[in-house]
Amino acid sequence: MMPAGDSVCLLPLGGCGEIGMNLNLYSHAGRWLMVDCGITFEHNPQSISGRPSIQMPDPQFIADQCQRLDGLIITHAHEDHIGAVPYLWQRFGCPVYTTSFTASVLRRKTSWRGAALPEPLIEVEPGSRHRIGAFDVEWLPLTHSTPETCALMIRAGGGRILHTADWKIDGRPVVGNPWQPNHWQGAELRDVDAVICDSTNALKPGKSPTEGDVADGLLQTIAPLTGKVVVACFASNVARLQSILRIAHATGRRVGLLGRSLENMYRCALSNDLLHPDFRPIDPRHLEYLPAQEILAIATGSQGEVGAALHKLGMDSHPQLSVAEGDTVIFSAKTIPGNEAAVARTIEYLQARGVSVIHADSSRKVLHASGHPCIDELTALYDYTRPKLAIPVHGEDSHMQSNARIARASGVPTAMTGSNGDLFYLYPTPGIRRRWAPVGRLEWLESERQLRPVTMGA
Repeated sequence: MMPAGDSVCLLPLGGCGEIGMNLNLYSHAGRWLMVDCGITFEHNPQSISGRPSIQMPDPQFIADQCQRLDGLIITHAHEDHIGAVPYLWQRFGCPVYTTSFTASVLRRKTSWRGAALPEPLIEVEPGSRHRIGAFDVEWLPLTHSTPETCALMIRAGGGRILHTADWKIDGRPVVGNPWQPNHWQGAELRDVDAVICDSTNALKPGKSPTEGDVADGLLQTIAPLTGKVVVACFASNVARLQSILRIAHATGRRVGLLGRSLENMYRCALSNDLLHPDFRPIDPRHLEYLPAQEILAIATGSQGEVGAALHKLGMDSHPQLSVAEGDTVIFSAKTIPGNEAAVARTIEYLQARGVSVIHADSSRKVLHASGHPCIDELTALYDYTRPKLAIPVHGEDSHMQSNARIARASGVPTAMTGSNGDLFYLYPTPGIRRRWAPVGRLEWLESERQLRPVTMGA
């Protein structure tokens, strides 16, 4: 099933009306281009393990016509954009395009899952431009909370479509170059036909703090501490990892990485020359040989995940480190909605051991920065690009409606919101057809090593 005529269209199968599991399809001239293929984590109160289930968009619509699919682009290495590739790629069998760092992450993910590595896996340079079937695609570097994130300028049928993916305006990103909208030179971004835009923080005024602000806040927090220090953060935030390594050097501490995902991200960043060569972690097995005031560990588990390093520290079951009275755990991450109870339990376990806990959600210092644009940043983007059409995605309905209002207030003539399965006509004539394609979710059953459909509302 293809859209009629020779229009340029957008069909989201995931990530529109929800945060997570992004999967977007662009169509032109009887061909499709997929952008991102991610997962989300859903909590099941009846789960014996306490671990959230892995869910992803049902790709059957495009799998049924994979011979029309010119390629899959992964914009960056976050799970909600890359995580479903090891589970779903064999249904498409198309070329996969992404940057070097994200390709490194994808190789590790597929190897760990025992899945087939996409073939061909084509590495592209930020700032480069490539022809992918019916689509001319330019990778536009920007700032986000994982390295080498790129927006996409998609040219097809005379139309110019800017797909922002996840982004923010960060003047002190720690890793990579600072970015402003006007840094995109030569990309013909003024007066684009449509912007498909991240809506995650569209309800928040002002701007997101920079990673440099977080580094300052962490240094101010850690410097006066005398016991062991553990910082919990998202493993994919390489800039946060770099900041903590520098802080350890400045405060006379040594860093150990606790958690497989942290170690994997560190190795990927190291292989792509994204970390300063003068700062390196030590083998975490050596941490307990050091005096308490020289220990700084980085741990997974900032969302209270059962079995993560931080959870094991709270249960005193981690094989490489123990914490007790006089030690401090810093949550350098926001609590994702839905994880409040799990985070609270982890904090209770730690505090029961006499550990002091400092959480970014309640600290006066900046201990975490979102990777998504707030209202002032969205306004700046719309003011610079002056699109004829704005399509908010990557958010729940309230986020997307706010993003649409910001676009209209910035002078965008048309802003349309919709849901997964809606077909958006982007060029030459804007429009929308509701519920044009079937959508759904799949859940990974680890015990059976297979995917099953999710019954929504069950």
